[in-house]
Amino acid sequence: MNPIMIDLGIVTIRWYSFFIFLALIIGGFLALKESEKWHISENFMINLAFYLIPLSIIGARLYFVLFHWDYYSQHLIEIPQIWNGGLAIHGGILFGFLFILIYSKKYKVHTLRLLDIIVVSLILGQAIGRWGNFFNGEAHGPATTLAFLKNLHLPQFIIDGMYIDGTYYHPTFLYESIWCLIGFVVLLFVRKRKYNKMGQVTAVYLMWYSVGRFFIEALRTDSLMYGNLKVAQIVSIVLAIIGFLLFFWSNRGSVFDNQYNDKHNLEDDSF
Repeated sequence: MNPIMIDLGIVTIRWYSFFIFLALIIGGFLALKESEKWHISENFMINLAFYLIPLSIIGARLYFVLFHWDYYSQHLIEIPQIWNGGLAIHGGILFGFLFILIYSKKYKVHTLRLLDIIVVSLILGQAIGRWGNFFNGEAHGPATTLAFLKNLHLPQFIIDGMYIDGTYYHPTFLYESIWCLIGFVVLLFVRKRKYNKMGQVTAVYLMWYSVGRFFIEALRTDSLMYGNLKVAQIVSIVLAIIGFLLFFWSNRGSVFDNQYNDKHNLEDDSF
């Protein structure tokens, strides 16, 4: 696939950048609409996004660069070139969570409620963003056959895009995109439950995404490695455990305590 979306000579727009931008716009809109229900000001959310988005992108890039330092230490000029790919979502999640924790505490907005709002947008953004990997010809799995891809009943343009340097590959970008899209629907359902407690949407996100990523990562051929271990699989196990513990921790107390849908429970005084 051609990674260039528009080439005007002095200005070049890549598909990778376009899908990241699209994910941010759609995710941001959904988060803003949800926050309105809880009387979280628009200014608060816009200011949050102003810092959160670049910090998360920086975190995702630094995380990727760290595990490819042998290369980037010799090509320092390429470190900021994120339009060529090379963002690791786990780095973005880590930086983003730390900033949300600090920011929500500073302005006394319930951290868990804010996370529950944002992770729904995040997983949809991940589903969209993976298509940038497709156009960059990255984040694919091992070699496969044309017959296998046709048996998946994929659109022809995806099959053609998985033909890289004379070989067909597993479209693991698509597997993860679909998994995240289903996860988006699951999180919406969990968030609308009558007795859903704050933190449970975040917990389900951590478990859902991590389980899917663990198995999809097993197929990927471009994984970040720590020795013989795939870093994303290690992190996925850790995040899934955190999600499991968070789910039961947030479920403590009466069924009426700490409800996400309690509009009177706005300030963060417990997390």
